[in-house]
Amino acid sequence: MELCAPIKAGDTIRIKGTTSDFTQVVKSMQVKHTVVKEATSGDSIGLKVKDHAREGDKVFLE
Repeated sequence: MELCAPIKAGDTIRIKGTTSDFTQVVKSMQVKHTVVKEATSGDSIGLKVKDHAREGDKVFLE
């Protein structure tokens, strides 16, 4: 996902879509396969989620 706002480990996010709706704490994330503690707007990140997230789901910072 490409970020519109900064995010860091420890932040709480909400993932919401047609059939998805859950919150979780960001425990780890990666930028270009490198583990980072924070990312800025415009970065494309990967993160492990606790439930099934689908293409088109929205991610909100809680």
